[in-house]
Amino acid sequence: MPLHPQAIDFLNYTAGQPNLHTLTPEEARAQLDGVPAAIGPGPEVESVHDVVVSVGPAEIAARVYEPKQPEGTVVWFHGGLWVFGGLDSHDAMCRRLANSSGCRVISIAYRLAPEHQFPLPLEDCWDALQWAASEYPSQPLVIGGDSAGGNLAAVCTLRARDRGGPALALQVLVYPMTDAAMETPSMVEHGDDPLLLLGRRDVAWSYGHYLPDGVDPKNPEVSPLRSPNLSNLPAAIVVTDEYDPLRDEGLAYAARLRDAGVSVIERHYADMMHVFFQLVNVLEGGNRAVEQVGSDINHATAGLA
Repeated sequence: MPLHPQAIDFLNYTAGQPNLHTLTPEEARAQLDGVPAAIGPGPEVESVHDVVVSVGPAEIAARVYEPKQPEGTVVWFHGGLWVFGGLDSHDAMCRRLANSSGCRVISIAYRLAPEHQFPLPLEDCWDALQWAASEYPSQPLVIGGDSAGGNLAAVCTLRARDRGGPALALQVLVYPMTDAAMETPSMVEHGDDPLLLLGRRDVAWSYGHYLPDGVDPKNPEVSPLRSPNLSNLPAAIVVTDEYDPLRDEGLAYAARLRDAGVSVIERHYADMMHVFFQLVNVLEGGNRAVEQVGSDINHATAGLA
């Protein structure tokens, strides 16, 4: 299936910007400062407020989106290749997800690389997940994230199993980064496409900033696809898209989860590209995907409280 015309229009709009791998982290963040304005405001939510979460000796920001009578809590880790992104970049998406899921959504502004390299962003997310579990103990807890945030969500899910909690009702992995090897067919197929928003060299740039020297990229806390055991994990929703270097590692993770006996819902969008889930308002495919995932979350959490 060809790329959706809206996706082509957006990619043509962004054409001419420097590729991420040619930029410093500061330049990349400055280039992407305009993303929230390009997306526009999200829908109204009954309550939206910012909070501070303690993570070890430090503090990070989080934003809580609450519909009327939330039926659960979704802890969301944003994408941005571990280098950029934050509360504002995913604000419209989180608003739509809160309304469509009927759940409280907590967006976590974990600390970014390269100033804070692995495992610090992961530890921030792990601490934030435990904080959310303690703040809202009587309702089902869902973990989710997109791209690098999907990586963090997958790893925190493995930690929750191996460390005795928190208990998770569901994991939501949106085009997750699951393998630092970058050797999949989709990485070859789409990794050098100049029109797309993410290329192989951008992914390598991302890992280069995230991982300190000496860290094995095959470490399952870096590459969860390399985990020897994916059994006894919560049910999963895995979202992938066709025009994405990360497509096949997301599909491979979903397949391994299913082979390990985990219930998996796969949502594949054949006319979309990386980042589409974030681009609500801009892409109907983004709106549709967030609404579908929200409905999936609602069905998974209904009646569990």
